[in-house]
Amino acid sequence: MDGTQIIDQLLTPEGSADPYPLYAQAHRLGPVAPIWDDMLMAVGYRTVHRLLRDPGFGVADAERREVFDPEYLEHSSRTLLSYSVLEVNAPDHARMRSLIASVFTARRVAALEPAVAATVRRLLDEMAELGSGSAALDFMDTFAFRLPVNVICELLGVPEQDRYLFRTLAADLTVSLEMIVEPDDMLAADAATDRLAAYFTELAARRRADPRDDLVSALVQVADAADARLTDQELLANLVLLLVAGFETTTNLLGNGLALAFQHPWTADGLRTGKVTPAGFTDEVLRYDSPVQLTSRLPLKPGLTIEGHPAGNGAFLLLGAANRDPARFVDPDVFDPTRTESQPLSFGGGPHFCLGAQLARLEANLALPALLSRFPALTPAGDPVRRDRLVLRGYQSLPVALA
Repeated sequence: MDGTQIIDQLLTPEGSADPYPLYAQAHRLGPVAPIWDDMLMAVGYRTVHRLLRDPGFGVADAERREVFDPEYLEHSSRTLLSYSVLEVNAPDHARMRSLIASVFTARRVAALEPAVAATVRRLLDEMAELGSGSAALDFMDTFAFRLPVNVICELLGVPEQDRYLFRTLAADLTVSLEMIVEPDDMLAADAATDRLAAYFTELAARRRADPRDDLVSALVQVADAADARLTDQELLANLVLLLVAGFETTTNLLGNGLALAFQHPWTADGLRTGKVTPAGFTDEVLRYDSPVQLTSRLPLKPGLTIEGHPAGNGAFLLLGAANRDPARFVDPDVFDPTRTESQPLSFGGGPHFCLGAQLARLEANLALPALLSRFPALTPAGDPVRRDRLVLRGYQSLPVALA
C-alpha cells in the first residue's frame, strides 16, 4: 500500500480499531510518504520529533483551516477550540500558554500527590463495595473516568455535584478533533460545546464575584487584569480545554494500561512486586498504545521540506506509528515496561507539549499499581469495547471482576 491507501484504511472502523499493522506498513515506505491533497504522512520517530519542535511549522489554526474547509467555523465546537492554546500559533500561543502555565504550575501539580493518592484509595474502596459478590464492573465508568475528572475538577474549582456531567459531554465534543466526522456527531459536538461554554461562563461569573483558590479564579483574574492579556473568548475556550484535556486522555491512558496488564500478566505481577516501576509501566503504555495517535503540522512559510519532500500543505504526524518506529525502538511491537529507551511522543513536543503531561503521569503512576495491589485477582469480565476513534484512542467499556 502507498501512503494514501494507508491513511484511507486508518479511517475505517477496522483500521482505527487496530492501526498498528498499518503503521508497520507505513514504516516500510520510509519516515515520510506523500498522501492526498499535497500532504505528507510522517511516521518516523526522528522526523515527528523534529516537526513537533520546528518553529517553521505550526498547528492548523482557524485561518489555515478555513482555506481547506470554508465551513469549518460554522460549528461551535470548532469555533470554541480555535480560541484555545490547542489551535493557535505564535505569538498568541506563547502569550496564552505562559498565562495558563503561570497558574497551572509544576509545583501545584506535584503538591497534588497526596490528594490524588487519597482519591485513588476512595475509588478503590467504592469499587470493592460495588464489586462484592463477583459483580462485574465497568472499569472505565467506576475508576478510569472518575479519577482524572475529580482531580482536574478540584484544580479548576468545579463543584463535586456537577462532575458527573462531563464524560458524555467531553466524548461528544472531542469527536470534532477526528479527521472524519459524521453530520450527526458534529451536531452532538456542537450541542456539548454549547453546554460546556454555558457552564463555564456561569462558573467564571461566580468566581469573579467570589474568588477561590482554584484555576478558574486565577484565570479570571488574569483575564480581568488591566492589560487584558486573555480575552473573554480565550478564557472560556481554555477553561473548556483544561477540563476536557484534563481527563479525556488520562481516562484512556488508565484504560489502555489495565487492558495491557491483563494481556501481559507478568507486568502486572511486576508492578505488585516492584520489579516493574510505575513510571516505566506508564511510559510503555504511552508508547505502545498511545491515548493520542495523531496530530498535524503545517508550514508557516514557503519553501520548507520534510525529509527531502516539499512540505506542501503540511503533514499528518502519526504519533502512534512514531512510537513504534523500529529505527528508534528495539522490538517496537513488544510491550516491555522494563525498556530503557522509551521517551514516547504521546504528549507531543515543542511549544504545544501537553500542559497536563505531568499530571497524567502522576495519576497513572499512583493509580495502576494501587489498583493491581488492592485487587490481586482482578480479571476481565467480558469483552472490552473500543471507541470508534482514531485520533483519541481508548475504551468505551472495560468490564472487570474483582475476584
